[in-house]
Amino acid sequence: MTTGLETMTNPDLTQERWRVETRTRLSTLFAGFAVLLLVALAFAPFLVSRGVVQDLFFIFTMLVLAQNWNLLAGYAGLISVGQQLFVGCGAYALFGLVILLGVDPILAVPLAGLFAATIAAPTAFFAFRLHGPYFAIGTWVIAEVGRLLFAQWKSLGGGTGTSLPRDATRDMLGVRLLNDWFGMKSSTAADALAYWLALLVVAVTVACVYKLLRSKQGLGLAAVRDNETAARALGVDARRLKVAVYLLTAFLTGVVGALIYLQKARISPDAAFSLTDWTAYVIFIVVIGGIGTIEGPILGVVVFFLMQNALSSYGSWYLMLLGALAIVIMLFAPRGLWGLISERTGIELFPVRRILKGGPIQKKTMGGPNG
Repeated sequence: MTTGLETMTNPDLTQERWRVETRTRLSTLFAGFAVLLLVALAFAPFLVSRGVVQDLFFIFTMLVLAQNWNLLAGYAGLISVGQQLFVGCGAYALFGLVILLGVDPILAVPLAGLFAATIAAPTAFFAFRLHGPYFAIGTWVIAEVGRLLFAQWKSLGGGTGTSLPRDATRDMLGVRLLNDWFGMKSSTAADALAYWLALLVVAVTVACVYKLLRSKQGLGLAAVRDNETAARALGVDARRLKVAVYLLTAFLTGVVGALIYLQKARISPDAAFSLTDWTAYVIFIVVIGGIGTIEGPILGVVVFFLMQNALSSYGSWYLMLLGALAIVIMLFAPRGLWGLISERTGIELFPVRRILKGGPIQKKTMGGPNG
């Protein structure tokens, strides 16, 4: 350590300048590629068939659900088995706003997410009193209560469900514009609008999760996951962080639920609050892809989609094969497929680890012999 006297007399001052970085050269290149990919995907409704657009829509919506569950379980340590509650709340909010209040479906989608987050606030009061496996069981029970309550909503079909009015999707914002400018049929235009909204939600979700994990709050979240007691001792408000993440994931999951059932145009309590479709499959995607990474759910949803298309015709064998694959991966690659790839290659497309770079530098004073 240099003193003031040494600074005045020593012409060559050695200082140390350090900086913390998270990005790598590969991640920067990938960010550019991701932007180009998003632009290309935005033109998909004009370039590919309606069936391909619907497949991409399925991939996008499942990816958002997986990223949100991964944020809860992989980073906040909240193993939820009740995410179907927010899918169902978002879906029913969309149908209620459109059918009962006459709101345009496009405008109803973000409002449905707000409704799901509103429902999440009181449920968090009860769920956060539980820990570990009790929290998981508690979220599932709360979701089942939600399903039973919405099944009593007679104006939306009760237990049998209902359908969106054809006029609602045919006349929603943007459909007429696509009809006039590009000659799309109303059904094709509605699918295209739902697809673009899903693509937007994917981009926003991944960007929000990445920004959160690179922030000071992200460090606190990781500390809470690893050792909540130690994190609290260091001044981290664990409960506040968990509630914030819980509400954020509820909002995004509710938006996706609204989008899914906007595209389906029909809803029922058993479908909207399905444990298998909206939680079990999502957990499978995250587990095989790699929990605790952003890349894991992306890889996992691609594997899930390919397996579903290849094996869904085998009936119950399809579910058994999915379960067998999950067990094998958990045994031989506990960090998932992406964890295995990253461990072997060192590749990180969304790096969140802090890397300390820098070192000693030489600085000349104005009064030195070489000044």
